[in-house]
Amino acid sequence: MSTAGWITMLVSIIGVVIATVWAYYKVLSTPEETEHLSSPNPPMPDEEN
Repeated sequence: MSTAGWITMLVSIIGVVIATVWAYYKVLSTPEETEHLSSPNPPMPDEEN
């Protein structure tokens, strides 16, 4: 493989690893964010019969 090929491969791999580490860090370091998670459909109110 040529030098340009090695550089391209290393930059790509390093970029993916950095993005993965950042994503794991964001998910694991912000536990209060679970309060903002919701389903796209809000729950229906309980029907009283």
